[in-house]
Amino acid sequence: MKKIEAIVRHHLLDEIKTVLVGAGYHGMTITEVRGFGRQKGQTETYRGAEYVVEFIPKVKVEVVVKDADSQKVVDLIMSKARSGKIGDGKIFVTDLASAVRIRTGESGEAAL
Repeated sequence: MKKIEAIVRHHLLDEIKTVLVGAGYHGMTITEVRGFGRQKGQTETYRGAEYVVEFIPKVKVEVVVKDADSQKVVDLIMSKARSGKIGDGKIFVTDLASAVRIRTGESGEAAL
C-alpha cells in the first residue's frame, strides 16, 4: 500500500476531490496546513502597512491506495493541481506497512 500526501492550493480541493471520487477513490483525509517552499511567503498590505506572510495556507490531501494505483492517483491530482506556477505544491508518496479498519478488524488492502 502507498500513502499519497498532496499539498495543494485551497481553491483546488473540490476539483481534486471530484476527480478522485469519480475514479473510485472514496477515502481521503483533508488537513489545513501552512508552510513555504520556493515561494518564500508573500507580501500583504493591511491598513496601509506592508508585512510578509512567511507561511502560506495550503490544504493537505491524504489518500491510501494499493501499490498498483499510486501512479494513477498522483496523475489525477496533478491534472487538477498543476498550473505551472510557483506555489502549486508537492506530492509525497510513501510505503505504508499496514492499515486496520477499526469497525471490522480487517487489515491490509482489505481495510481500504
